[in-house]
Amino acid sequence: MSWLRRNGLRIYAALAVSYMLIPIVVIAIFSFSEGSRGRLNFALNGFTLDYWQEAFAIDALNEAMITSLQLAALSTVIATIIGTLMALALVRYDFFGRRAANLLIVIPMATPEIVIGAALLSMFIFYTFALGFATLLIAHVMFSISFVVVVVRSRLIGFDRSLEEAASDLGATPLQTFRHVTLPLVAPGVMAAALLAFALSIDDFVISNFNSGTTETFPLYVFGISLRGIPVQVNVLATMLFLVTVVAIVLVLAQQRRAERLASVAPEDEPGGGITATAPPLPGAAGG
Repeated sequence: MSWLRRNGLRIYAALAVSYMLIPIVVIAIFSFSEGSRGRLNFALNGFTLDYWQEAFAIDALNEAMITSLQLAALSTVIATIIGTLMALALVRYDFFGRRAANLLIVIPMATPEIVIGAALLSMFIFYTFALGFATLLIAHVMFSISFVVVVVRSRLIGFDRSLEEAASDLGATPLQTFRHVTLPLVAPGVMAAALLAFALSIDDFVISNFNSGTTETFPLYVFGISLRGIPVQVNVLATMLFLVTVVAIVLVLAQQRRAERLASVAPEDEPGGGITATAPPLPGAAGG
């Protein structure tokens, strides 16, 4: 019992993660299934690599995947830039409407996607926007910004402002301070926010279904083809996408640990009790 009490939380976490990963494991397994011809392709009839060798054999599926990747990449870049600047403003500056802005940031996260999708569709119709890639991009940027702001803001709240003050004392301009001090330290949070925005965009179905017009993304293609029978290539591409996501997350975690190690480095004590710390001058900064 003592062992169970010590490791109970770890066991619970492992079971929870396993529960979330089971559907992904099922998809990966059925991407190697031979002769899966059913509507839902849930019949294991052997092992084959044929579908991996012909992963891009379906042109419509490839076009839908490319559209989703382009949409996710563009919306991620735009939402990350806007969201990061908004987080900086909300954390560091006191202005009229700041509390209302904090509330408005959370509302899209708490609102059901079907409501957001219908509202955006009404807006596009009212302003006579032609539904397509542009409306999808606007919609994805809109619902991704809130998540970016929340993630980056949590990183900025614990930020040590004395580092920026030290850079200013050394003669750095505000732009140099932001580029060489602020941005590198908040980069792990920005990268995490960007990955979250990318995952939300490439996975979205409800909002995209309202505002896609004739543009077809990967989730929309899978939903449409499921009425006739899901090809095994869908499982293959989904597994590839998951593996790429895992690699990206591992890189972000490594960057976060590196940033934490750099932030935890303390100046060494001198034998006489004094503390010395040397830092390379910032590029372009004037010596004091």
